Amino acid sequence: MTIKVKAQERKLMVGPRAGKYVYQMAAEKYSSLSESKMIEEASLRSGIQKGALQAAFSACGDVIKAWATEGHSVPVPGLGTMRFGLNAKSVEDVNMVASSLITTRKIIFVPSSDVKKELMNTAVSITCYDRNGKVVKRVNSSDSGVIEDPENPSGGEDAGAGGSDSGGDDLGQ
Repeated sequence: MTIKVKAQERKLMVGPRAGKYVYQMAAEKYSSLSESKMIEEASLRSGIQKGALQAAFSACGDVIKAWATEGHSVPVPGLGTMRFGLNAKSVEDVNMVASSLITTRKIIFVPSSDVKKELMNTAVSITCYDRNGKVVKRVNSSDSGVIEDPENPSGGEDAGAGGSDSGGDDLGQ
């Protein structure tokens, strides 16, 4: 497995670096799997019939909703834990406290250590695009970890800062 990342050159519009171009990275989303595809895949991997898995997942969803809405942190076996939370405005006077101060209701998910470890061990492939959408560089997580300094290409005082990524292709040079 590899996580695909897109680094797009964009002009900053606000802040101390407004007007400068920077590369902003984001994981690429492949697609959203349907519930039926997930059930089918889990059925193949576990040997449990699809109907039984569908019923089990549905029951787990009902249990999570019931317990989480009562304020519990609920384990999601093999994945982590989840709970409900919220954001709200603050007020100084207790008489002003009201549900209308709630601005967002949200789901908070904390992945298990196994899921975190899997994510950390998953390879990353970055494709860099300039402001015109042209691919200018590809970097893989198998690169040397050396950071390139475009303002000091020979290395200079910071030896090792130059050079190329052994796991990537420099397409723009």
